[in-house]
Amino acid sequence: MSNGRRSADDYEITPDLPDSALHTTGTDHITLIGSNAEDTIEFYRDVLGMPLVLRQPNLDDPSQTHLFFDSGDGGIVTFFVNEDRDSDPRPQRTGIGAVHHISFSIDPERFVEIKESLDAIGHGYNEFDRGIFHSLYTRDHNGLTIELSTDKWAIPDDRRGEVLATAQRLREEEGVDFAEERHVDAALEELGIDADKYELPDAPTGAGI
Repeated sequence: MSNGRRSADDYEITPDLPDSALHTTGTDHITLIGSNAEDTIEFYRDVLGMPLVLRQPNLDDPSQTHLFFDSGDGGIVTFFVNEDRDSDPRPQRTGIGAVHHISFSIDPERFVEIKESLDAIGHGYNEFDRGIFHSLYTRDHNGLTIELSTDKWAIPDDRRGEVLATAQRLREEEGVDFAEERHVDAALEELGIDADKYELPDAPTGAGI
């Protein structure tokens, strides 16, 4: 590259732990700057179904309240809110260091039911088949893009990275730009993983909202 930096293609794709001073064990929590408590709770608890599990002052700024939601697998999403802040549903402008979107897992066996529940409350979304997973895209009350993603296969959590890395190798060997269902199917076969495939509705591919 002209700036002397290595490109993403220069780095090996592997599920093996890197030679690093530390290794993380998961995502503990993500904290976002929210608007007010009412709108935040209405979306994350009442629309997405996340229990509100903790509420306390922001330890660094007691003028703000710190809300904690359980995203479903032990990972926590938290917000700093203040009753003087109005929500702004306009799409957020992204830049370096900004949050592009947050993706939450949903149960593949409830995928159609979840779509119907969003339809029932009039909360808009777009649906896409991403080849290796299936997603709904919507926005929260502050314009943050929220992805509701479901796996197409019942892959054990401790093998997901291995499956994706193998699918990556197979799609590169085939010379195509994106990993598709056939690459995951081939990866599962190569790795000897017997993973049931879920029945999901047909949906277009393409960009999110």
